[in-house]
Amino acid sequence: MGHLLSKNGYGLKKKTRKQHHRTKKKRNCFLQGPCMLCFIIHSSSGGSGALSEDSDPPEAGVNELAIWEGQGRSLLSAVPAKLIPPPALFRTAGVSVTVPIPVPVPGCTSDYAEMVCKRKCSEVQRCTPCNKQPRCAFSAPDGSIENGGVGGSVGEASSNSQPGHCHLPICPLASSSSSSSTVADGCLGSAPQADLPQSSDSSPAGLQHLDDCQARGSDVADHLSINHLPSSILLKVLSHLTVKERCLCASLVCKYWRDLCLDFQFWKQIDLSGLQQVNDDLLAKIASRRQNVTEINISDCRGVHDHGVFSLASQCPGLQKYTAYRCKQLGDISLASLAAHCPQLIKVHVGNQDRLTDRALKKLGECCGELKDIHLGQCYGLSDEGMVALAKGCPKLEKLYLQENKLVTDQSMRAVAEHCPELQFVGFMGCPVTSQGVIHLTALRNLTVLDLRHISELNNETVMEVVKKCRKLSSLNLCLNWSINDRCVEIIAKEGRSLKELYLVSCKITDHALIAIGQYSSTIETVDAGWCNDITDQGAMQIAESSKSLRYLGLMRCDKVNEETVERLVVQYPHIVFSTVMQDCKRTLERAYQMGWSPSASNAL
Repeated sequence: MGHLLSKNGYGLKKKTRKQHHRTKKKRNCFLQGPCMLCFIIHSSSGGSGALSEDSDPPEAGVNELAIWEGQGRSLLSAVPAKLIPPPALFRTAGVSVTVPIPVPVPGCTSDYAEMVCKRKCSEVQRCTPCNKQPRCAFSAPDGSIENGGVGGSVGEASSNSQPGHCHLPICPLASSSSSSSTVADGCLGSAPQADLPQSSDSSPAGLQHLDDCQARGSDVADHLSINHLPSSILLKVLSHLTVKERCLCASLVCKYWRDLCLDFQFWKQIDLSGLQQVNDDLLAKIASRRQNVTEINISDCRGVHDHGVFSLASQCPGLQKYTAYRCKQLGDISLASLAAHCPQLIKVHVGNQDRLTDRALKKLGECCGELKDIHLGQCYGLSDEGMVALAKGCPKLEKLYLQENKLVTDQSMRAVAEHCPELQFVGFMGCPVTSQGVIHLTALRNLTVLDLRHISELNNETVMEVVKKCRKLSSLNLCLNWSINDRCVEIIAKEGRSLKELYLVSCKITDHALIAIGQYSSTIETVDAGWCNDITDQGAMQIAESSKSLRYLGLMRCDKVNEETVERLVVQYPHIVFSTVMQDCKRTLERAYQMGWSPSASNAL
């Protein structure tokens, strides 16, 4: 007692207490590990247990830890031999994998080791494994990485589910090899156990399989990008877009798409119709960068003038098709420049240009011998002088269309028939031509489409003669000609061996014309007799019953045809389309319903 009450004794007791405190602290570090590592205690029979009371004192553990830290050996080699049972079952990436861990321990009869510790939470109810990824990797003695998991398989964990124990994900001990390694994504959930063959390799088969899957998954994700498609397929997809969509939408996606949108094939045929932003400067830029333009459409582009078309023509000598409807600001300079710089022109559509004159047509006749298709409708400044020069200089013409050209007369018809023998499509709607000019068309043996609408002086004999001589004629338009009667239609039905379309709107015909078509023609598929006031139910029923080729019958505003009769014909002859006001309204409404339209409540009221 005296020694304990003395000063030295007090100091000795304090010193001993400090040393014991340090020893206890080191013991806690050994049991918990560098990152609060703890293990589940298993007995040799597979059940849960605790450290025996006669186990080695804490000082032995401290000495072994010091040896491990000094020599850089694995922690498994420092575990007491009596705590090493048969092999442990580690779970890697949600798959149970048996991993043998050789630990050379002197004096140990077992070839495998498992680190265990005594848990202090013996009264805590055991929890089920949670679906969490292991935070760290287990360092094997040879330096390879093993994914840590709850000791024992899923089956063992479920069989050993007793109160007082809680399985936690194992954290690794600090080591130089584990600090630079990566951890495969794992799951500690209740996945079914997979019996895999054991391997002496330090890397589990599950890790290798997971790495392969992740690598393949990343490769598949990379190849799922649309940019990995062949450029030919992407070009085909982009070809379905308009110029506006490619320029303002697709080209802004990425640089690769911008380069694709600048491909030369997209700038060979350029459709700029209706774009009010198009002006002379834009045409000049397009021509300077894309000199291989073969077709361009600038219809309704009011910002384009003769100067812009001149720049385009001078830099695009390969231009073949030029379309400029309703560009009233353009004149002879634009068309003359095209003729001078683009000798390969085969199509020129310049309808509704008031400023065009015969000078432009003469230039086309001089320079464009390959011209095949020309549209000059409503160009009121053109006359016979220009048309004759055009016909003489362009002998390969196949399509010629004029509409309401008030200065074009029979002289133009004669020149066209004489110098353009390959004509197939001829239209002189509303032009002041007569039967004397139309009769010249009988020389055109390849004529297939003839548009003679609203010809003021057109007699039946001329029409019948044209049908008899032009055996390839397949479409004949005689609308707005009051001189055409039943006799003319009967001859047309008899002589038109190749005729498929016959338009007789506002002609002076009766039911006899329709009956004759049904009786004598085996080729006519389309008959339009709208606004013929003398057509009645009898004519409509007779042609529908007798004609085997009829597919369309126009009866618009034929007021003597009852709607009830048309309804019966629709049911009786479903292969024929009957056009009346009521039937057209029904078809329009049906198409609207098919497209998803539905009347609103306000419209229904």
